[in-house]
Amino acid sequence: MTFRKTRVKNIAFGCGHDNEGLFVGAAGLLGLGRGKLSFPSQAGRRFGSKFSYCLVDRSASSKPSSIVFGDTAVSRTAVFTPLLTNHKLSTFYYLGLNGVSVGGARVPGITPSLFKIDSAGNGGVIIDSGTSVTRLTRPAYIALRDAFRTGAKDLKRAPDFSLFDTCFDLSGKTEVKVPTVVMHFTDADVSLPASNYLIPVDSDGTFCFAFAGTMSGLSIIGNIQQQGFRVVYDLAGSRVGFAPRGCM
Repeated sequence: MTFRKTRVKNIAFGCGHDNEGLFVGAAGLLGLGRGKLSFPSQAGRRFGSKFSYCLVDRSASSKPSSIVFGDTAVSRTAVFTPLLTNHKLSTFYYLGLNGVSVGGARVPGITPSLFKIDSAGNGGVIIDSGTSVTRLTRPAYIALRDAFRTGAKDLKRAPDFSLFDTCFDLSGKTEVKVPTVVMHFTDADVSLPASNYLIPVDSDGTFCFAFAGTMSGLSIIGNIQQQGFRVVYDLAGSRVGFAPRGCM
């Protein structure tokens, strides 16, 4: 396997004969998880077990997303949170989410206990570049949604759209004020740009709050919320970092 002028030897590949799903136009997938056959696990020693990516907004940017391997992948401006381990499910990157703030105030109903990994390996929070929308366990989502609705009460509501139950009619507006959203990970507060949580869903000016609930105990930080950040996986240091405006 060769990346520009860097050759990585002895990498195992899989071959798919019936590839389906949402990866339209993709010739294949580069596995970046914690499993033994992922690229970081197989070639980690070659680049110091460090990599990072920055995902651009596909609907608003002409720039490509990027991925970097090696020491240069670690941004100096990133804030870091420790990686957690789920011994029952070792392929995912688990993070400690302690709460969320909306409009500068902690949402009372979102506590660390909602995101604990139990003895059977259920629960927890993972970060995943292949999931679009962040999904929080149902009680946490309802608390977050209600806090956002309260902060955005002056905006005209629109009907629900697909999995989104909090949408707004912003047609004819060039600028609106919306509540801030900050995710409080262990040792790292990540302030989301408004475009990472209020997204257009049609050409008529309908925008929806880009979070969803799940009946599963597992919460997932999706790629819409990661857009524009350089997300750093320092596996040697057992930590994940977030650097805003990382696609420049």
